[in-house]
Amino acid sequence: MPTADREVVTGLPPGIAAARGELTPMLSQYADLCAAHEDALVLFQVGDFYEAFCEAAEVVARVCEVTLTERSDSTGDYPMAGVPLDNAAPYLESLLDAGYRVAVGDQVEDAERASGLVDRAVTEVITPGTVVEDDLLEAGTTNYVAAVAAEENGTDRVGDDGSAAADSAPVGLAAVDVSTGECLVTSGDRDAVAGELDRIAPAELIAGPDAPAFEPVDAENGWSTHEYDADVFERRTATERLEPYLPAPDRRFEADAELRAAGAVLAYAEYTQGDDGPLSYVTRIRRYDPRDRLRLDAAAQRSLELFENRGLGASDTLFDVLDETSCALGRRCLERWLRRPLVDADAIRSRHDAVGELADRTLIREGVADALAAAYDLERLVGRISRGRADARDLRSLHATLAVVPELKSLLAEAGGADAGDDADRPRTDRLRDLRDRLDELVEVRELIDEAIAVNPPPEITDGGVIREGFDDDLDALRATEREGREWVADLEASERDRTGIDSLSVGHNQVHGYYIEVTDANLDRVPDDYRRRQTLKNSERYYTPELKEREEEIVGASERADALEYELFADVRERVAGETERIQGLADALAELDACCSLAAVAVEGDYVRPEIVDDPDAGVEIEGGRHPVVERAEASFVPNDVDLPRGSVAVITGPNMSGKSTYMRAVALATVLAQTGSFVPAQAAALPVFDRLFTRVGASDDIAGGQSTFMREMSELTEILHDAGPDSLVLLDEVGRGTATTDGRAIARAAAEFVHDELGATALFATHYHGLTDLANERERVFNLHFTATREDGDVTFLHRVVPGASSSSYGVEVAELAGVPAPVVERSRSLVAGDEAADATGGEAVSGKADPDGPDAPTDEDEPDDVSLREFLAEEGARDYAGGDAEGPGADGDASATDAGAGVDAGSDLDAELRDLDLARMTPIEALNALHDLQSRLDDGG
Repeated sequence: MPTADREVVTGLPPGIAAARGELTPMLSQYADLCAAHEDALVLFQVGDFYEAFCEAAEVVARVCEVTLTERSDSTGDYPMAGVPLDNAAPYLESLLDAGYRVAVGDQVEDAERASGLVDRAVTEVITPGTVVEDDLLEAGTTNYVAAVAAEENGTDRVGDDGSAAADSAPVGLAAVDVSTGECLVTSGDRDAVAGELDRIAPAELIAGPDAPAFEPVDAENGWSTHEYDADVFERRTATERLEPYLPAPDRRFEADAELRAAGAVLAYAEYTQGDDGPLSYVTRIRRYDPRDRLRLDAAAQRSLELFENRGLGASDTLFDVLDETSCALGRRCLERWLRRPLVDADAIRSRHDAVGELADRTLIREGVADALAAAYDLERLVGRISRGRADARDLRSLHATLAVVPELKSLLAEAGGADAGDDADRPRTDRLRDLRDRLDELVEVRELIDEAIAVNPPPEITDGGVIREGFDDDLDALRATEREGREWVADLEASERDRTGIDSLSVGHNQVHGYYIEVTDANLDRVPDDYRRRQTLKNSERYYTPELKEREEEIVGASERADALEYELFADVRERVAGETERIQGLADALAELDACCSLAAVAVEGDYVRPEIVDDPDAGVEIEGGRHPVVERAEASFVPNDVDLPRGSVAVITGPNMSGKSTYMRAVALATVLAQTGSFVPAQAAALPVFDRLFTRVGASDDIAGGQSTFMREMSELTEILHDAGPDSLVLLDEVGRGTATTDGRAIARAAAEFVHDELGATALFATHYHGLTDLANERERVFNLHFTATREDGDVTFLHRVVPGASSSSYGVEVAELAGVPAPVVERSRSLVAGDEAADATGGEAVSGKADPDGPDAPTDEDEPDDVSLREFLAEEGARDYAGGDAEGPGADGDASATDAGAGVDAGSDLDAELRDLDLARMTPIEALNALHDLQSRLDDGG
């Protein structure tokens, strides 16, 4: 929706503003709430519905697909639309999906006790990044709102064109999950923060003044960005905001921009939760350095399909393979681990130790998984408890989770069966021992809930029946009075029938008239004198007696006092539980890590994964025996494993047919690295792996038309980031670099990029290509070697063996793949004839078959064949020599004709270009610079200089 349209319905609707001086008290109250929340659409509680008026009502009716009605009063007619209070979640979700922030205006006092207009207030502002309702959140996920702030007085670098370039100025990033209280803070240059945003994947981003713009890679599913009150980004304001959360906040962050971003994001979080003060459950503000984790940018996450698969098998991702967790806590932890793999070798081994022990001890692993299945989402539960929004069922869910902790501790302490060994009275690994010690049973909290809260409490905490009998003597006395009164009323019908002789006499109750005795008209002559008329009906009369009235007052009074006392008692219990928030969060962390480790162990056992050896040697490379792709092998009936021997700092140039498995092989290597550094075992027979600090991929073809990028431009942008940021401890995957442009340019860029990775970056790389000339690099560069995937051809049929072997491939079998894909037979046959003609020309040094010639006919016009794949320098030098040879045999000036002049130009052009080529250092250029230089040289060569 255009911003201008949204502004019409957020804040004060124009239709309400125009009549504001004449509005009724209720609509004036609505107008005040709208005016106070200019960036949100206000839903206003009226009885059992949330209503919107005027232009806002029209939007609610359209987006939520509800009826547009009208409210009429003495001041005019106002369009109105509403959604039911008890089923608001799906309608709120629709409004969020449509791009609106929704301010919920609730009745904050009992309508029955209110004298005059019921008081209303905005209790929360629901935005994509601050949703806390379970109905609007997927279980076991994170939902961040993030803020970015530019460093004040940052030193900007100067760009090549002399203009200021702010990319190097520090940018602070803070993100908070309002539903769980997790808060992360970091900083870096613009590119580093952009990478962290891709990794965190917030649902919403608020930008401070002068902060650089950050756009999600996936504009359709990425975060929404908007500005917020600039004052909250001021240093003093941010410091004051942080003081309830952190002692001396100005000394807790590495950069001023971090402090300001953290203060701003918490200010926004508080605003969305009703501006009731600090969020007491945000106790874990963690400052981190992105370099302390394996950095995976958006391109790597996308191409490796860690969390999203855009192909036909949309559920097949690495996370889906690993997710055998039993509870939401573990699922969230596992996703966090996979988004931020470790780079510390000892920490990686520690996780491997825990996973290995759980994999070996089957009975314990399965017992732990079964126990964790009964655990609720403690992180979100404690968030609701701390905000004062938890109901009695939430407390019982907390109790149920605490009840499994003793069982878990017992499981981790026992032998667990014959497979556990004789010395298994305690976990063998430090990691599991630490997790067991962190399993806080919170006995006093569990006992408090058990004593205070009914086992099956009602959904509403104001309707009674929440507090357990025996917890409070005063409440028990009120309940006894109410119970005795109701029992007396229940016996009244029988006793009055006996007294009056009216067999049809009945005793009933309604909310308007209270208790009554009903007598039909036929028996009115038998009505006793002490009956007092209460209500006349068509065929009967309703009465009460002084004693019934007295009992009614006792019952109603006792019931109301009991309900009020119950609420007070419940609120007190909830507050006492909230006082243990940090301990509950600590337990949640331990349960989450235990579940994540169990999940990784279960996957290792079921998938026949092996524990990788983590090698500290800085010269160690990647060694894998029988490696497999963890996602592909689950989808295929059979999978051909392959070995990997990739020395540190080497470049493996991989050739072979289409569909032979080059991309799968490269991704399998990268995924083995990600899995190992996450703490998982890997799908292989054996593996010895180094620790990488960054993983880059340039794999797959995609465009960004909306962003103005073609497939090739996007490919070049990704390549640029790799060549700027990769280093000796990086793993780089490059697949089909240069295929999106002309063969000459593409081959040149591919070769230059491969040389740059080898010569300048020293990164460990896998480079798949169909430019077979690049295999010559193995003869020119010390750490370049060739691999290829094999295929066999028999009677015209090609069989892909999916097996990688040393050396270069002789063919890409593109025509055969086209035939397998169903390309029409005439096109396939014509393609074969053209390939055969080209191969014959190559073999004889003759001309290739033209696209217009009949291959079986007489000599036909042909185009000059392109040279075999050679180095860029040789190729351009040969082109220059051809221009020289094209001159007049007599040399320049013979007979003074035009041909002599052209020939002379050819000599000069060839000499000039050759000289420029000798001075051209492609290895030190970015891909875009290399592309521009090559294009300029080629154009000048084509134009004769």
